[in-house]
Amino acid sequence: MLTIPTEILRIVLMVALAVTGYLMIRAWNDDYGQVAPPTPAAAPTVSEMPTPVAVTPLDPSPSVEVVSEVPSSDDVPSDIPAAGELEGDFVGVPSGGTNAARLIRVATPSLELWIDRLGGDIVGLQLPLYTQSIDSDVPIRILDSRSNHTFVAQSGLIGADGFDAGGERPLYSSSADEYVSDSAGVVVELEHVRNGVSVIKRFEVPADDYLVTVEHVVENASSTDFRTAMFAQLKRDRWQPESSGFVMGPQPYLGAAFTTNDSRYEKIDFDDLDEERFQADVTGGWAAMLQHYFVAAWVGDAEKTNRYTGRPLSGGHYAVGLVGPQFEVPSGGRGSARASLYVGPKDQQRLEEISPNLNLTVDYGILWWMAVPLFTLLVWIQSVVENWGVAIILLTVAIKIVLYPLSAASYRSMANMRKVTPQLKRIQERYADDRQKLSQEMMALYKKEGANPLGGCLPLVMQMPVFFALYWVLYESVELRHAPFVFWIDDLAAMDPYFILPLLMGGSMFLTTMLNPPMPDPMQAKMMKFMPVIFTALFLFFPSGLVLYWLTNNLLSVLQQWFNTRQAQKANA
Repeated sequence: MLTIPTEILRIVLMVALAVTGYLMIRAWNDDYGQVAPPTPAAAPTVSEMPTPVAVTPLDPSPSVEVVSEVPSSDDVPSDIPAAGELEGDFVGVPSGGTNAARLIRVATPSLELWIDRLGGDIVGLQLPLYTQSIDSDVPIRILDSRSNHTFVAQSGLIGADGFDAGGERPLYSSSADEYVSDSAGVVVELEHVRNGVSVIKRFEVPADDYLVTVEHVVENASSTDFRTAMFAQLKRDRWQPESSGFVMGPQPYLGAAFTTNDSRYEKIDFDDLDEERFQADVTGGWAAMLQHYFVAAWVGDAEKTNRYTGRPLSGGHYAVGLVGPQFEVPSGGRGSARASLYVGPKDQQRLEEISPNLNLTVDYGILWWMAVPLFTLLVWIQSVVENWGVAIILLTVAIKIVLYPLSAASYRSMANMRKVTPQLKRIQERYADDRQKLSQEMMALYKKEGANPLGGCLPLVMQMPVFFALYWVLYESVELRHAPFVFWIDDLAAMDPYFILPLLMGGSMFLTTMLNPPMPDPMQAKMMKFMPVIFTALFLFFPSGLVLYWLTNNLLSVLQQWFNTRQAQKANA
């Protein structure tokens, strides 16, 4: 009868338990792990925005009924900073629901958005060049205004004479219901006239970029001066639109971020806004809402001092944005104010061009100082080889070369450990009943032979900061989203669907432990045997690009360890 060794049986049981636990977690995640979009607290009837992939030109017939606005006490800011100094507070006016008959569709190769004539807010925006999943042709939607989810970009004129003040948003008119361009940018002009004052709200939508310019032009034909200021804000709920793919893994940051005079990059999540509203006066500046791979940000006029705020609203919503300084348009005069709205991928180079510190919305955490050069080198290598997987392999080789002196010293120490193993066994047998004497004799032997029992851990410890920095590079960089490698690896930012890379990584790690000298402590020796199993189970859920890095690093370590061990043996001989 065949007898299975106890250790092998334990390993098999652990692997089976890990696989079973993974399948249970995946099933739980599918059924309960997805965060449901919050339901607004108000109960107005809201007509949903038409599905972007099947939009038809809107009927401008005046018989179409427009949904009435729902009063709110904290939505659009209505107070402005005093002229010459930024001070004051917000009270609110309504924004209400969205009616399909009021929507203006704007489409360019890089952006497709919907503007609500009531208030001139951008209530829907999607990115044609980015799909929702690797197997889908449906563009990913960033801004949205539906009964179960709200994320909109609002702007207007407030203050003593502003059309958006006083509890009512202006209903703009436009020359068309649809603006489409296949190769050039689009300029959309909305107009509203009241009491002899004409406000033209102009949207400049680019063809090959994600930065939309919003300008309010005031032409004052009345007999009195017109005093106002521009506001711009992002209003959204807590819904997480794109998960990391594994409910127990690290989740991407969802919340607000600002740049201030005191802090280049300040994250303020929704819980913080619930406790205390944010306010800062900044020359230029920006306010952003972050999610995985994508960002929406209002960027203020670089030459003006703007007041940036973040605050909770009713119905589980939050608003972050800016209010510019007050300006006055004399009777018969003309004036304007503008801000820029970026809604798109976290392209570090483009974000840095738009506004100082906006590139920091690609958040690499405390190891950013290591992650940024790693990303820069990775991008350069990819530009040469034109494959992100190959670029990761070559980056691993470069890192290994840089760390070679330290790891070589470690491997020489491990070779010396292997040499003293027979002597260690004799000492352990001789002083088996005297732990203190055993410890003293072992330390004396280590010192005499130049061996270090912890030397084998040094390569792992050295590469851990690099590992975590590269983890956030692969996790945060939109460039690796849906980036293919070879064969079944079609998304380096997602886990390996067949677990082939994690299993190969586990095998390479097992090979590495076989080359290491046996640990003197039996308990430590057992732990080292289980390390490949533990790491394999852990890496099942990591991005395949990161597993590729670790696999390549292990294979290079095996070659280096074999080479250094041979060199040490020759030297000892």
